[in-house]
Amino acid sequence: MRALKLLFYSRSGQSSRWIEALHQALPGAEIRLYGEATSDWQADYALLWQPPPELLRSQRRLRGIFNLGAGVDALLANPGLPEEVPIYKLRDAGMAAWMLDYIRYGLLHFGRDMDRYREQQRLRCWQPREIGHRAQWPVGVLGLGALGSEIAAALSVEGYSVSGWSRTPKSIPGVDCYAGETTLAPFLSRCRVLVSILPATVDTRHLLNLERLQRLPEGAVVISCGRGEVLDSQALLALLDSHHLRGALLDVFEQEPLPTDSPLYDNERLIITPHISAPTPIEGAIEQIVEGIGRLESGAPLPAVDRQRGY
Repeated sequence: MRALKLLFYSRSGQSSRWIEALHQALPGAEIRLYGEATSDWQADYALLWQPPPELLRSQRRLRGIFNLGAGVDALLANPGLPEEVPIYKLRDAGMAAWMLDYIRYGLLHFGRDMDRYREQQRLRCWQPREIGHRAQWPVGVLGLGALGSEIAAALSVEGYSVSGWSRTPKSIPGVDCYAGETTLAPFLSRCRVLVSILPATVDTRHLLNLERLQRLPEGAVVISCGRGEVLDSQALLALLDSHHLRGALLDVFEQEPLPTDSPLYDNERLIITPHISAPTPIEGAIEQIVEGIGRLESGAPLPAVDRQRGY
């Protein structure tokens, strides 16, 4: 492989770890942080997470942009993004294992009645509850991309009755797969736990609105760890207040950080976490990026993000 020039930018605060790992994986490459790149220095590839528009405008010879995460909505909305440069996203790279643990926590929290025991503690009440079998907790995974497919398959193996929904047909062993707009209502109607892993696109914004959330059975639970734009939070609050929904575990929001005056903080039926369900594993991500660059440099095809679909 020829000597490459790579430009790196991330708002995660872990730039030094990324740069060190990149030097180990690509010892012959010239790797610069955005602040170190002079106006006449042009990179071959950019490895980015939520870059400023000026960065993208300053680089005029990019052969590809690698997004340092699974979601590309912020990058696609960047006003400096050049139209002609292909975008490549991480596909799992170890994030599914982290997200699966997060979802397991939500399933255990509600499945073992920890929300109700918390209330009993407040009331100084000692009342054991019967433990139900996992098969009594039908789980629906909304979004069957790389992460969703792996998570749905794993939960099925663990004894949950699992269904999945996607816009295009998928086949996953042990998972009852639904596809297309017309199947969304029957899919939701069978979900005692709905796990949203959909990306943020024009088509998915507020997909989970009041009408669709009402399709969930009474007492259902929502776990949201894909993109916050998918879920209408006002509709969620209304259904929690009416007791149609039992509770929710939310990791992603339309505005992040979640504003301090958000009513979501005040609802005792909600568990809120600050977008931590699936951090990008540096080593796994770099392994995938290096492989991708190698394919591009050799002339082999590498699937790029469909900008119209948003993923």
